[in-house]
Amino acid sequence: MDLRAFYVLMAATSFTLVGLWWTVIQKHPDWKSSPRQRALAGGTYLSFLLPGLMATLAQVAPGTPALWRISFGAAALVGLWSTVRLLRTDKAGSRGPFRRHRWVVTLIYLAILVLGVAPELARRAGLAPLAVGGVLLVLLIVLAHGLTWEFMMEPDEPVDAAPTPPSPTPGPDR
Repeated sequence: MDLRAFYVLMAATSFTLVGLWWTVIQKHPDWKSSPRQRALAGGTYLSFLLPGLMATLAQVAPGTPALWRISFGAAALVGLWSTVRLLRTDKAGSRGPFRRHRWVVTLIYLAILVLGVAPELARRAGLAPLAVGGVLLVLLIVLAHGLTWEFMMEPDEPVDAAPTPPSPTPGPDR
């Protein structure tokens, strides 16, 4: 597949997933009341948005590598920050295989950051840097799908309700 066609498809797919995620968010207003669920929903949003931004900016000026390199580096830094925050937030919620291994996402973002800073490493291995970037973006989207699935399938968190007073317990003379 031609790299330009790949990045067009990746950008369109990622932004479509962002739009679909907005629809899901609208159907779950209760997620706004839980800091943990709000963070997980935001993490899902970024997991679709960041690959879309990288794919779009990789197409803007194919003859100017500085643009895709800067965009990959900046998006990777945002992705790293978000993922590390989610790793700290979601310690108790690591139920499924994707969430237990969310740390892999940090490795992919680190690889994207290194690719943006030093694309010559890919060239030394006989690979085109944007082809390596494409593979890394596909891996991010695959992991985002798994993480989204596990987030959507977890039981709803109970809504904080006013505490109910304890019921009187019968004493020995009752």
